[in-house]
Amino acid sequence: MASEKILKQKEEVVKKLAEDLKDAKLILLTEYRGITVEDDTKLRKTVRESNANYKVIKNNIIKRALDLNNESGLDDLLEGPTALISSNEDYLAPAKAIYAFTKDHDFYKIKGGIVEGKVMTAEEIVTLAKLPSRQELLAKLAGSLLGNITKLAATLDAVRVQKES
Repeated sequence: MASEKILKQKEEVVKKLAEDLKDAKLILLTEYRGITVEDDTKLRKTVRESNANYKVIKNNIIKRALDLNNESGLDDLLEGPTALISSNEDYLAPAKAIYAFTKDHDFYKIKGGIVEGKVMTAEEIVTLAKLPSRQELLAKLAGSLLGNITKLAATLDAVRVQKES
């Protein structure tokens, strides 16, 4: 049986993880079996750039931390090697980064997760990751508005030319 000191240390790790996950907008579980160190380093860098955390933690500790936050919807996903991605700022950028990585690496899989308090399957998260980002949507909106304004200006100019002649 483990000593009381080790149990207290593990308890502190669980409490700290639970506190980190408490306000997270994204909690994503992935299976990292077969990933190389080089690929893992690149993935961690990409996840960090999207203002998220990437951790490999024992399933039991993740389960206990989620239980402390009354989140039991992911318990069945906590089997095999599991990496935990969490973000308190944005859920879309890290989800897109992980999805992009899974497209190039067949062995790396999204298991599921929690997005803004809602438990989601891997398919739902992939669908979410395929959506255009906010910046892309704003650029499309600006482009379509600019196109309409250009057409209006051309029409008004044509009317001006017609009235002058």
